[in-house]
Amino acid sequence: MPSDISAVAHEGSDDGLPTRGTNQSGVKLYNERLILSLVRTRGGLSKVEIARITGLSPQTSSVIMKQLESDGLLLKQKPQRGKVGQPSVPLSLNPEGSFSIGFKFGRRSADLVLMDFVGAVRRVVRSTYAYPEPRQLERFVRSGVEEITAPLTEAQKARICGLGIAAPFEMWSWEAEVGTPHAVMEAWRHYDIAGEVRKIVPWPVHFCKDATAACAAELSFGRRTRYANFLYVFVATLIGGGVVLNGSLYPGRAGYAGSLGSVLIPDFASESRAARRLIHSASLYVLENMIRRDGKDPAILSQADDWSSLGAPLEAWIEQVSDSLSMAIGSAIAVIDFEAIVIDGAFPAAVRAEIVKRTREKMQGIDMQGVAPIDIVEGSMGRDARVLGAASLPLLASFSHDRDLLFRMDA
Repeated sequence: MPSDISAVAHEGSDDGLPTRGTNQSGVKLYNERLILSLVRTRGGLSKVEIARITGLSPQTSSVIMKQLESDGLLLKQKPQRGKVGQPSVPLSLNPEGSFSIGFKFGRRSADLVLMDFVGAVRRVVRSTYAYPEPRQLERFVRSGVEEITAPLTEAQKARICGLGIAAPFEMWSWEAEVGTPHAVMEAWRHYDIAGEVRKIVPWPVHFCKDATAACAAELSFGRRTRYANFLYVFVATLIGGGVVLNGSLYPGRAGYAGSLGSVLIPDFASESRAARRLIHSASLYVLENMIRRDGKDPAILSQADDWSSLGAPLEAWIEQVSDSLSMAIGSAIAVIDFEAIVIDGAFPAAVRAEIVKRTREKMQGIDMQGVAPIDIVEGSMGRDARVLGAASLPLLASFSHDRDLLFRMDA
């Protein structure tokens, strides 16, 4: 590895991506990934545009793009005429350039998807259950992978770059919250789902926290181009989150970055306002319990895209979530100078919009002297964010511009 790797410039752009390449041959892989990331983010780009954006010499950018085209990762588009000189020929990502598989499992359901190189879902398989059992999930992966890959040709199968897993960390820790039998939860304590899946499939397997995977989906395919640094909030059965710094996913030292459920906030339901974790105020399991106490069936949370019939329990929950999130956000931005907070979750768009609206309003009432203003915005992936994020993990590892991914041994 070149000793002067720090000389690779990481000047940012409006979309948060680094844009500067290097003409040193020792970092050819970095330049290839940088070009693919720029084409993914900005759409079709010509060789001249790539050279201008990256600072690479026209010859270097031309050679790399020709190689990427030869490898089946880029496709030539129609020439753009009307300018002086030769017509410009933009290149875009080839949907058939690579495929990845995403596997998400949680406390209520599991999903498998086959994703192509531009992020389009080709096939999806889903299973629901009362609680997750390790061996049941192994059987689901075995049969589901066979089902979603069966229509592929042998050439397409050869372009599968890996399988990503998105799952809650420390499944055994949330027995009381999700009502899973003790024996099942204890089975997770010493069970390695990634290791077992590696025995089932022939591709590299990547694993991360489910909310971090959802953050990866927002980063890769969502409407986040304005922000290079943001805190991502994902409200599911248990609330979680992810962190993006300098346009790259930041999982943290042990993969726990963005574990918002552990943030301490005042208990708004008690007079003492004693500290409690965010997970007990802003998670969907809390709404499930509210619905049951109101005499209704919480199954609507996974079966319907319109929750307006829930009435008072939903209204009370949204109020509690926005109260709690505003406090947690205040703590987070005092530690890291984020540009934005992106809020998403496994709920309808109307619920997401209302949570974002109320959280903004309540942030205005908090004394945040000493920190910079932030944007609080909606995410764009919804309830599928975690499985799409899981599918994006092999693509990030194989084709991302991220320097940390580049120099990781398993990348």
